[in-house]
Amino acid sequence: MQTEPQVYRLKVDNSGRIVLPAELRQQHHIAEGDTIVVVKDDHGLHLKTLDQVIAEVQAEFAKHVPRGVLLGDEINAERRSEIERDS
Repeated sequence: MQTEPQVYRLKVDNSGRIVLPAELRQQHHIAEGDTIVVVKDDHGLHLKTLDQVIAEVQAEFAKHVPRGVLLGDEINAERRSEIERDS
C-alpha cells in the first residue's frame, strides 16, 4: 500500500544549507550531528538517512547469499583454513 507523497519546500541559505522540518526529523529519528546522504539519480535528488543507505546495501548483498549462511562465519572459516595451510 503506497501512501500519498508529502512535499516540503525548503530554502537553501547562502552557505548551501537547508533545514529539515522538525516533523521529518522526529519521524525519521534524525538528531543533530547525524549524517544525511544525498543520492542523485535520473529522477532527481533523494535525501536518505545513513541507516537507510546501510539497510539498502545490506538488502542488496542479502540477495546474493543463500539463506542460513552467515558471511562472517564463512570469512572466519576461510581465514582459519588459510592459517592452517600456511602453518
